[in-house]
Order: sequence, then C-alpha cells, then structure tokens
Amino acid sequence: MTLVKFNNGLKNNANPLFGDVFDSFFNDSFLSDRLVSRVPAVNIAENDNEFHIELAVPGLRKEDFKINLDKNVLTISAEKKSENTQETKKYSKREYSYNSFVRSFTLPETADHGKIEADYTDGILKLTVAKREEAKFQSREIAIK
Repeated sequence: MTLVKFNNGLKNNANPLFGDVFDSFFNDSFLSDRLVSRVPAVNIAENDNEFHIELAVPGLRKEDFKINLDKNVLTISAEKKSENTQETKKYSKREYSYNSFVRSFTLPETADHGKIEADYTDGILKLTVAKREEAKFQSREIAIK
C-alpha cells in the first residue's frame, strides 16, 4: 500500500497540474529533507527569580543528553545511539529522527551559574537557571519631595 498526499482543494492555482508537480517536488523530495532544520525548537522565558529554557526533543532518553557550562555559554547536545537491529519495515519516507544536535545559549550576567537544574519529561527538556540575588528586581515606591 502506498500513501499518497492530496491537495484537498486547499489551494486555488490557475494551473493545478503545475502547482501539484512543484508542491510534490518541494514538499516530498530529498531536497526538502535537507532543508528541514535538524535542531529542536526552543522556548526561553524569564520571571523575577529565574530563566526557563525548554527544548522539544521527543524520542530521546535523559542519558542521551550532555549539558555543559563553559564560562557563560550553556551548551546542550544529544546523540542518539542507534542499535543495529534487523528492521522488517521498509520506509517510503522517514522524517522524524535525531542522530545528534548541539544548541548553545549565552547566559546573561544576571544568571547564577551555580544554580542550574535540568529535567526531561514527556519529550521536553526543561532547564531552570536561577538569577543572582543582586540581579533580582526589587520594587519600591519613590516618594516625591
């Protein structure tokens, strides 16, 4: 059985054959596989006390990750060790896999390098970087003279 991708009338091309040919070429070819970014998506957030870095990396185990801090550069890398097992599946297209990746982030001077925690749950690697006490925003009311 072969899976075929259909347009389902979502595009309104003047020449549907022309559009379908190029759509198929750019969306399903060897070329597009090479154009797809192989690094995981990341979310970075901040609150008054800490920074939060989240990476979407499904299909890995926590043993596959390596997290290093060199001066103020936080580097997250992963390498998935694949075992040579005899597969009975014959893939016509295979898109999701991480062999390895490296992401680096420059931490601000307000980050406390001694208080970095990491957790990997449900395909999301979460890092929490605490802020230094003197960097935390302290609010106060200023009186007018």
